[in-house]
Amino acid sequence: MPDVVAVDIGGTHARFAIAEVDENRVVSLGDEIVLSTSEHASFQTAWTAFAEHFGQPLPRSAAIAIAGPMREDVIRFTNNSWTIRPSSLACELGLNSYLLLNDFEAVAHAVAGADSHHFMHVCGPHGTLPASGTICVVGPGTGLGVAQLHRSGPDYRVIPTEGGHIGFAPTDGFFDAMISDMRSNYGRVSAERVVSGAGLRRIYRALAGKNDKAVDGLEDVELWSLAMSGHDERATAALERFCEAFGAVAGDLALAHGAVAVVIAGGLGFRLKDHLPSSLFSRQFENKGRFADVMRSISVKLIVHPQPGLFGAAAAFAARG
Repeated sequence: MPDVVAVDIGGTHARFAIAEVDENRVVSLGDEIVLSTSEHASFQTAWTAFAEHFGQPLPRSAAIAIAGPMREDVIRFTNNSWTIRPSSLACELGLNSYLLLNDFEAVAHAVAGADSHHFMHVCGPHGTLPASGTICVVGPGTGLGVAQLHRSGPDYRVIPTEGGHIGFAPTDGFFDAMISDMRSNYGRVSAERVVSGAGLRRIYRALAGKNDKAVDGLEDVELWSLAMSGHDERATAALERFCEAFGAVAGDLALAHGAVAVVIAGGLGFRLKDHLPSSLFSRQFENKGRFADVMRSISVKLIVHPQPGLFGAAAAFAARG
């Protein structure tokens, strides 16, 4: 099987690497090149920039993971302005074969193929991921990605979803008031509005109350850095509330999927790897009333593979044979 250009396109960044695949598995994954989606007018111009950086002809096969719903005619990204037309993609990029898949579909393929040392325990039972049953894959980044991985021994199946767009269910008076206020702007408030990169700003504003201009002038990335540093009391409190909300949403999804395990992924999921185990994530994950004992039996891991999107896209391509 030929080498493959693996691509992982999110709302903020597009990542590229060359993967070597053989016998339905990924043999190696080259160094990644990260490009800002805002600095490139289209996927095609970003592809050209990667080709120039690579410095030699690209493989004529590609596995492209996309942050958004898959369509046959025109694929529009949920959190950036790019579009992809599958019918013309091979001609535009000079490809003989390609695979388009949802970004968290790719991450679920990575979960299926990653070694045990690529997972960090967050809460619930210790040990390796179950060999059979449904694993819920969820993680915040620019948006909130969700997929299902169904395992049956060595065989598995991945189902992409748009589970990040389920409605957010407030868990206490603070979130009741926050969501009520957000409805004036959005009408319906999805889980992604709260559990994503921009969600921290919304929580920070809700904590600020009448002093809601306290966050003005800060970019989201700056606010996240401030929250993670612990040097700003309100930002730190917002981060704790974010982890609570994330735990509540992850628990709801685990129940909906009938999951035997949950794997956290996403750019922010990885960034929170040192914070989640000691946060209120687990308390809200388990806080499901009559199903609290069931929730405590579900193992929650975080995938710490350096590039699960790229690895998973290549793994999905290789699995086609």
